Amino acid sequence: MKVTVSRKAHFNAAHRLHNSALSPEENTKIFGKCNNPYYHGHNYDLYVKVTGEIDPITGYVIDMKILKDIMKEHVLDRLDHKNLNEEVDEFKGLNPTAENICVVIWQILRDQLESKFDLKVILYETERNFVEYPSI
Repeated sequence: MKVTVSRKAHFNAAHRLHNSALSPEENTKIFGKCNNPYYHGHNYDLYVKVTGEIDPITGYVIDMKILKDIMKEHVLDRLDHKNLNEEVDEFKGLNPTAENICVVIWQILRDQLESKFDLKVILYETERNFVEYPSI
């Protein structure tokens, strides 16, 4: 019997959507205000869903305190109040779109969780715009 447990977190970060292979005009056309050379910020909401079997001894899929600590140490401490383009290694050569941020968070968490768990990450960039990975 598989069950999904979810944990919500929040972080703030600045970024600039920019592709150095494109001209300034192309970047402005594609990314608009998000291409501001002085960056802009978001208040992100992060939902992490872990799916697995209920442990017969604990009654947990995963201890939520452990999940909370993993999220804090490996994601929130790394991204919160950071300029993603300048301060986070994963985005040195990767455009920090919501899609890419979501996949990077998934990769970070996947490395920290036992393989017996399925993982889904949902990232809200605004109240109306959010992405999920994986999509199935």
